[in-house]
Amino acid sequence: MLVLARKLNESIMIGDQVEISIVDIRGDQVKIGIKAPKHVKIYRQEVYRAIQQENIEALKSKPDLIPQLDKLLKQKK
Repeated sequence: MLVLARKLNESIMIGDQVEISIVDIRGDQVKIGIKAPKHVKIYRQEVYRAIQQENIEALKSKPDLIPQLDKLLKQKK
């Protein structure tokens, strides 16, 4: 993990298209702004984990879909 110190109104670039800016700092809370292309999905970590868990549960309830999904993923490569 890379750890960087930033001050208010300073930014971090991820690649050429994602910019993370420090927008506000109050006590132990930091507000960030994220500029990224529309195709880049951005989630809070707890929301992302919930989505992943829902996807796993959905697959468990329909195990016959797993081979079909595997085939689709291999075609995308």
